[in-house]
Amino acid sequence: MLYAFAHFLRDKMPFLWNIVDIVNSFLFSQRYGKKLKVVESSFTCYKVEIGYEVLPISLVDTQELVSFFFHQPEEAYTFFKPHGFDVRSIKKMQKNNAFLAYVLRDTNNGNIAGYCFNRSFFHGKGFRGRMVDINYRGKGLGTLMNRILNDIGFSIGLQLFETVSKDNIASYRSAVSASNFKVVKELPHNELYLEILKD
Repeated sequence: MLYAFAHFLRDKMPFLWNIVDIVNSFLFSQRYGKKLKVVESSFTCYKVEIGYEVLPISLVDTQELVSFFFHQPEEAYTFFKPHGFDVRSIKKMQKNNAFLAYVLRDTNNGNIAGYCFNRSFFHGKGFRGRMVDINYRGKGLGTLMNRILNDIGFSIGLQLFETVSKDNIASYRSAVSASNFKVVKELPHNELYLEILKD
């Protein structure tokens, strides 16, 4: 699978992965950049309707993102390891045109309530993931972020996928409640490889 291969390159051959990442970022921008700008311009609707502002991570202070990840409990990272969480890693993600990552900011107090992304590839596939801040759990924000990711991904023409562990109950529930899906494959360690389907 492409996502597993990407993880292998990132972990075992970082130099080669960096080259692939740069090329993918450029090609993705050429293919989807204009559509993405149109979709992201509609983010103001979330601020009005739900009390949260959706921002691309390129518009968020790097240190604020690092602080957000630092203050999450250790157990939050049992299943969530999409990239590094230091300044250098976050800056790299902020510059990557194919890493469609967003924060959900509470408009009442300015806090980052959640982080979500579609790690995308120029040939049309995206792999979604999310993290809800420890202080905002239980409010349905994981499900909301999945819907936002679906809106973005499907609007620009991506096929969306996700790997989720049935042992990660909150993530599993938000994954299946936000979307129609089909199980592509059952993986080791009680994980499911899902294709997210349009409503």
